[in-house]
Amino acid sequence: MEFRTKVIIPRSNWQFEPCEKVLFVGSCFAEHVGRRFTQEKFRTVINPFGVMYNPVSVGHTIDRLLSSDASLQEDVVSLMNVDDRLSKVVITLGTNHVYILKETGEVVDNCQKRPAVLFEEKALTVKECAQSLFSTIGKLVAWNPQIQILITVSPIRYAKYGYHESNLSKATLLLACQQAVEHEPDHVTYFPAYEIMNDELRDYRFYAADMLHPSEQAVEYIWERLSEHFFSEATLQFLEDYRPVRQALNHRPFRPESPAYSTFLRNTKEKVGQLSEKYPTFALTEEERKLLERNNL
Repeated sequence: MEFRTKVIIPRSNWQFEPCEKVLFVGSCFAEHVGRRFTQEKFRTVINPFGVMYNPVSVGHTIDRLLSSDASLQEDVVSLMNVDDRLSKVVITLGTNHVYILKETGEVVDNCQKRPAVLFEEKALTVKECAQSLFSTIGKLVAWNPQIQILITVSPIRYAKYGYHESNLSKATLLLACQQAVEHEPDHVTYFPAYEIMNDELRDYRFYAADMLHPSEQAVEYIWERLSEHFFSEATLQFLEDYRPVRQALNHRPFRPESPAYSTFLRNTKEKVGQLSEKYPTFALTEEERKLLERNNL
């Protein structure tokens, strides 16, 4: 007997490769999933200019990244390096609501705690959301014709709108995403995070304490579903190879001065070296490097 309705996800015609560069832009759900990618040694940049909930604000982030802004941080500059070009982007849309500065008529990405009277809130139509996505996708494809964009709708509900209005907002985004896939089928793929949360995980035990955000367990499950269908065989093998190293680096001993722990770290360093040889773009974080250096390894 089957006790749940499992979402069918077609196998993608492209996959994430080991330690690949990935840009995450969008709602806080993009940050949850992006951090999971980071843990598995993908070279990630997550919302470099802050969380962006709507399609217009997502477009603003892409515009800034493509503008060669001199103020961009080092990791962002590295992400856009033409010699090792970014080829994967994950966009997670949270809402179709935008805030417009009355003085200029422009959509703002952050109200910066200015008085609410200065802004007008507006719910974008399906057409407006789709047109914004078309523009953003077109710029990315022009910048790199090999780019692949994974687009999804955040499963997080917005209680401040009321649940009916929140559902209308999600429906608008879902329709816009479908149009984006149909508009650029060679470059845009939809991932059903919203559907997985609402159909496969429709139980409050999969929500955080606020009953709105997915729990850590739910995010982990969505990560597993994504990896099943969008990770190459090489990436899945890398995850197997890296798992014992990740566990070793996260290990905190009771007796760090003991000979046994020194041997443990020495073995870990050997495994790191083996991974670096097998996967040239694999790299430890600064904190992980310091851990080994602190132990004279």
